[in-house]
Amino acid sequence: MAASFSFSLRACCAAAALLAAGVALSGCAGMSETVAPAFADPAKYELYDCKQLEGERKALAARTADLQKLMDKAETGTGGAVVSELAYRNDYVAVRGSAQLAEDAWRRNKCRETPPGAAPSASAPQRPDIKPAPKSGSAVR
Repeated sequence: MAASFSFSLRACCAAAALLAAGVALSGCAGMSETVAPAFADPAKYELYDCKQLEGERKALAARTADLQKLMDKAETGTGGAVVSELAYRNDYVAVRGSAQLAEDAWRRNKCRETPPGAAPSASAPQRPDIKPAPKSGSAVR
């Protein structure tokens, strides 16, 4: 009788622990878009110009797509939802937050996409020709 009670108590504790873990992990899945910028530096894109923002937006979109593919692939395996949450969710949320901040800077700077056929303009200043000082035969006194 005591062994039966002990077994059922352990089973109830195990079930409660699994239920608590499920509730805790389901809270991560419902993370909204307003939380994502909290995982990124809000001043990161303040000094970026439109050319830099364009490249950053493309890189962030590619990283977001890569992480989404990894999360989808992880979820196909046994225990994949847990692996997906633990391995990729934090990076995914941080990248989404950075992308949202880059989009805000893009709109704030009133940037436009570069047409695909356009040649990149030289945005960096050209290095001036620097000539060595002429050598003179007299010493400076």
